[in-house]
Amino acid sequence: MMGIGKLGLGFCILVAISLQCVCGSFTPVDNYLIDCGSSNSSTMDNRTFVADASSSSTLTAPNSISASTSSSSVSALYQTARIFREPSSYSFSIQNHGWHFIRLHFFPFVYQSYNLMTSKFTVSIQDFDLLQNFQPQGNSSPELKEYLVNVNEDTLYLSFIPVGNSSFAFINAVEVFSAPDDLVNDSARTVNPSGEYQGLLGQALETVYRINMGGPEVTPDSDTLWRTWVNDSSFIVTKSFAKSVSFSGQLNYQQGQATQETAPNIVYSTATRLVAPNTSAANANVTWQFNVDTNSSYFIRLHFCDIVSKALVDLYFNVYIRSWVVLPNFDLSAVALSLAAPYYVDFVLAASDVSSKLHISIGRSSLRYDSVDGILNGLEIMKIRDSNASAMVIAPPGSKKKLGVILGSAVGAIAVVIVAFIFFMVCRRRKLARKHHSKTWMPFSVDGLTSQSTGSRTSNGTAATSGQNVSLGYRFTFIALQEATNNFDDNWVIGVGGFGKVYRGVLRDETMVAVKRGNPKSQQGLNEFRTEIELLSRLRHRHLVSLIGYCDERNEMILVYEYMEKGTLKSHLYGSDLPSLSWKQRLEICIGSARGLHYLHTAFAKAIIHRDVKSANILLDENLMAKVADFGLSKTGPDLDQTHVSTAVKGSFGYLDPEYFRRQQLTEKSDVYSFGVVLLEVLCARPVIDPTLPREMVNLAEWAMKWQKGGELKQIVDPRIAGTIRPDSLRKFGETVEKCLADYGVERPTMGDVLWNLEYVLQLQEAESGTSEVNSINRIAELSSQVQNIGNLESASVRGVGSSSSKDLSDVSMSQVFSQLIKAEGR
Repeated sequence: MMGIGKLGLGFCILVAISLQCVCGSFTPVDNYLIDCGSSNSSTMDNRTFVADASSSSTLTAPNSISASTSSSSVSALYQTARIFREPSSYSFSIQNHGWHFIRLHFFPFVYQSYNLMTSKFTVSIQDFDLLQNFQPQGNSSPELKEYLVNVNEDTLYLSFIPVGNSSFAFINAVEVFSAPDDLVNDSARTVNPSGEYQGLLGQALETVYRINMGGPEVTPDSDTLWRTWVNDSSFIVTKSFAKSVSFSGQLNYQQGQATQETAPNIVYSTATRLVAPNTSAANANVTWQFNVDTNSSYFIRLHFCDIVSKALVDLYFNVYIRSWVVLPNFDLSAVALSLAAPYYVDFVLAASDVSSKLHISIGRSSLRYDSVDGILNGLEIMKIRDSNASAMVIAPPGSKKKLGVILGSAVGAIAVVIVAFIFFMVCRRRKLARKHHSKTWMPFSVDGLTSQSTGSRTSNGTAATSGQNVSLGYRFTFIALQEATNNFDDNWVIGVGGFGKVYRGVLRDETMVAVKRGNPKSQQGLNEFRTEIELLSRLRHRHLVSLIGYCDERNEMILVYEYMEKGTLKSHLYGSDLPSLSWKQRLEICIGSARGLHYLHTAFAKAIIHRDVKSANILLDENLMAKVADFGLSKTGPDLDQTHVSTAVKGSFGYLDPEYFRRQQLTEKSDVYSFGVVLLEVLCARPVIDPTLPREMVNLAEWAMKWQKGGELKQIVDPRIAGTIRPDSLRKFGETVEKCLADYGVERPTMGDVLWNLEYVLQLQEAESGTSEVNSINRIAELSSQVQNIGNLESASVRGVGSSSSKDLSDVSMSQVFSQLIKAEGR
């Protein structure tokens, strides 16, 4: 970037003093600086980057390559790289939830047969693609990609996925460190129409421009958050109206406004000022022009500090984003309350209003024709990256949720309806929305009929049905849900995700519910809303979390679920102070979960594959009965003449089926693998991925299977229940887990087989002391013969029997279950 020209000696002293004031005032709780592919640490910007082979991060890349170059044209940090020939990840233990900076450093070079300039890959974090089909520029200088992400997981996974069979990925250096909690708030002003945007906490923000108006370039070692601020002169359209100004006095930081972490002192102590050549220049303005992508929304932060006025109420001007006046007759003293007081304003510009050139301007106020002044001190432009449902994403192993939370925080789109029609409807509505310069949602429609079209009134709303007489649950009024959640009180929030916030609610009849209020600015909101209603309205099973109803009035999209009082299975196993579950309770929870998954796999013409089975998505009611939740990643299975569904990989790291991961071919057996990992969680009561443990123990599935294959599974049982498990019960449980975790799906049992084996494990546990295994089985058969036969299991579960059936398979006769077990003990 171009500099601002010559600076006087006094201004240079000002800069030096300002930089000294801010350095070192912020210490991040999480602070990972990784030199990738290196065996030695490197230093850059007065910070030490640790070699990834010895760092506290965990590298999941068995076939990665440490590459190096002898080039001396760049710092040592860019002379090494980690090359990934298959999907791989770094994992970082997160101590402080909240905003984190993620910086990716790229400098391609040639190493042996690998020309890094020819690489093509995707980089993912949580539910976001940070880079998609990325190819490095290959110029003479390193390339930096910076993101601000709100992290609410205990472990953060940074995944590199090569694109194409012959491609590979690489990275030179990674930074992951905490940012101040108040750096970006959840809300901002909208540009067109003027209003409020909610939901920034659920987005990933990619830095595109960070500008110091009227001042010098600020390097990372001079910023408390190690940011780079470039000078603005190369972006100014008409330089004759612009003048650089500086301030050598003390800045007056005001409580509740900008801080020294919002921007360094030097940014607020310098500015570009509007100065027209004569007072008749009524249209005088200073405009900055930036190249941007047309298909993205942008977060724009304007930094102000009145360093030019001699008194308050002496500076009025207009601020423009594109052609819209976003701050008309802006009186900086009225909001900053003091001269030289740092202040900022945040805006969101919708994708429908973005052209390839983004203009930011300051101009004369209509209230003060005697003054042509206006100032801007700093500018940040960040691309809003929404959660991408179609991307290959490796998500963290599970959110740390409060008790009573009912559904996972991240929900994706799935295909369970007529895809072509929905695509047409969504495109049509987006076109209409753009036409009216609005990002609000349209009323929801099922099978071409709006949800308001049919239904019967209730005290709180309408019992809605679609054109095919499928019950969609109650259509609640907005007022009823507003009342149930104490006016959507933030103190009632029990979860936050990309779709929106989840609130605890109490209906007028005192029914407890969980209310998920969608963020209307979410690019995925319509898809997620439709997915949840259309899928869950067709699923009725005692071991699946139920959708009670929804609300789509006032441009709102709100979903209402049953409230699960005891929270997640995960919270009862580890990470909380809840009482330990007994072995019998754990088995009953596993059996209930298996029933729910078995129903998904078998009750419809096409199986429904959950795709995100984990302990955090198994919820417990007041009686500890298990219910499977979070169907946001679910996918309909293959047709009867097909073996799999080809789809982008989604799921949670540590639970992910390795065959699905390698081949991107999804079957019901992918759920079976994930459920096998859950069974190990239940047995061992530890996270599926724990980077703080020795390397051989990090991955629960790999570690536990070594003990199982050695016949020593009892050595890693949760100590709280180790002495209560009967040997036969543990043996059969271990065999079941081992089959679930087979490398290839064809070698794994069906979920029905898993259910039968878990029932058998429970009966072995409850068998009278001193009996042999054969006697135990005989007793099981005797008990099962007393259970009423309610129909043949196979005929109830064959695909194609009632595609919209809501038959509950959880009560299938135990006689069939155990007759199968007796015939095939090794299942």
